This record gives sequence, C-alpha cells and structure tokens, in this order.
Amino acid sequence: MATQQYRIVSAEESEIHDEPHIEGSRITVRDVHARVEQRGLAPERVAERYNLDIADIYEALAYYHSNPEEMRRVKERHERAVAEAKKRSSLTPPEK
Repeated sequence: MATQQYRIVSAEESEIHDEPHIEGSRITVRDVHARVEQRGLAPERVAERYNLDIADIYEALAYYHSNPEEMRRVKERHERAVAEAKKRSSLTPPEK
C-alpha cells in the first residue's frame, strides 16, 4: 500500500517567516488561503502561477482548516509585524 507524503512544512519547522509553507517553495499556507478563499482565484490558477501541483494547493487549504490555532497565531504575528513596521516607517501609503 502506498503512503501519502505530505509537503507542508509546519510553522515550527519553517524558515520562511515561521509560517507553514509548501515544501520546496516559498509559498505559505496563509498565502494560498488568501488567494483561493479570499480573492477567489481558482486553485488550478494558483498552482500554475507558482509551478506547483494542484494537490499542493488543496493540501495547503486542508492544512489551513485543520490547524486553526496555528493559523491564528501566524495571522496575529503577521499583523503585529505589519503594525510595528508602520510605526517605524516614515512613508505613508497614498490615499485611496
């Protein structure tokens, strides 16, 4: 019987912003979730854009939903980093 090899690197093992990501790429689980479930891009398009297998995209989405506490911590850490960067920057974004 074949065993499934998962390609998601957990936040604890990740060297990419301490976020879970697809092994062998710099694409984070949070980024896949944002592109597919928040922006509405087709999983196939995301896979094609980043030269990934479609299974990697669905695995990243499954990981996101299977690990809500880890993903909440990652989101909070990211939001704190953004807020800190804004405090230290003298640049202001243009008005919309």
